[in-house]
Amino acid sequence: MTDWKNLSYVVVDVEGNGHQPPDLVELAAVPVVDGTIGEPTSWLVQPDQPITHFARKIHGISNEQVVDAPVFGLVEADVLKALDASALIAHNAHVDVGVLQRKLGGWECPEVFDTLKLARRLLPGRDSYKLGSLVREFDLASGLDDDFRDLQPHRATYDVLVTARLFVHLADRRTLDELRDQPSGGGRDEEPALF
Repeated sequence: MTDWKNLSYVVVDVEGNGHQPPDLVELAAVPVVDGTIGEPTSWLVQPDQPITHFARKIHGISNEQVVDAPVFGLVEADVLKALDASALIAHNAHVDVGVLQRKLGGWECPEVFDTLKLARRLLPGRDSYKLGSLVREFDLASGLDDDFRDLQPHRATYDVLVTARLFVHLADRRTLDELRDQPSGGGRDEEPALF
């Protein structure tokens, strides 16, 4: 029985420009090492196409905010360094992983732990497994304002911090094997909500 803390993790969240496939506007990553959540790193990125009105209504990032932001190629090395971990964590992870794979080309994605799928399996019977619902249920945003100003849902830094807290909450008193146990079928992923 392997302790889940034996792996090093990185929690990621991406915000997009509202186009399909989505292009990156904001990315945040936070390490989880020995069960401890580290300091987040985030990047605003100038997308290839403008941010749609719909996407802006969701995450609040305007085209004016990213006009002077670097293009992804200028931060790619820093992003790769931040993603250097044994495992990647995200909520509805296929969305984040898909964007990262498109942007990073030959990047080898490590083992993925999807907090959406974990919550469905380990916390059955909830009406909703959306990140916001789980954050409210387990009070995962408590104290974030003390450490980080201007954090809000649907911004990458907020989302990685509460997702990291959700993962630690789900992993607590479980082994790595229990976290990895993926029953056949599983639940359907939520619709890709990358804005």
